[in-house]
Amino acid sequence: MRLFTIVGLSLLAASGLAACQKKGEPAKTGEATSATASAPAPVAMTAPHRKAGLWTQTMNTAGMKQVVKMCLDADTESKMTVWGQQVGKNPCSKNVITPVPGGMKFESECDLGEGGHMVSTGTATGDFNSAYTVKVSSTTTGAQMAQANGTHEMTMEGKYEGACPAGMKGGDMQMSVPGMKQPMTINVEEMQARAAAMKK
Repeated sequence: MRLFTIVGLSLLAASGLAACQKKGEPAKTGEATSATASAPAPVAMTAPHRKAGLWTQTMNTAGMKQVVKMCLDADTESKMTVWGQQVGKNPCSKNVITPVPGGMKFESECDLGEGGHMVSTGTATGDFNSAYTVKVSSTTTGAQMAQANGTHEMTMEGKYEGACPAGMKGGDMQMSVPGMKQPMTINVEEMQARAAAMKK
């Protein structure tokens, strides 16, 4: 079960960054506003949208690798970011996003409740229609899950595979788990809905 635990930590790290994306701000590419002529300010950016269909996400962290297949449709993608977090959540006291060649750089400081206090930095690059790469370094303190605390490095590579296969709907994720003969399937939208209901 160690590999599955590592995957959970990877998703937690990635989700913390995505939670800091601000909804409703216009995306800008390469254009910077400035407070002074010589000091450009960070550019407001929104997370890019991926093409609907089946994506393979390969996550590498702590020397472990996990491959996850995820089915995206227009509805699911409109509610999620590239990093897997529900759009509209913003528990971050710091959120700096700036353009870099081929993508964006982000720095954030977020309070994830039971998930702890997370300080993160990273980059997301690619065309987001056929492939992308997310690199994250995050430090978490105060998380209820002890394994989540500490500093974690994670690289996630996404690759578009075409249309979703029969039997998979938008939001479905399939992953192999040690000890299980068949891949485990979960639906991220349903998980988010259950988590929200538990908080009420």
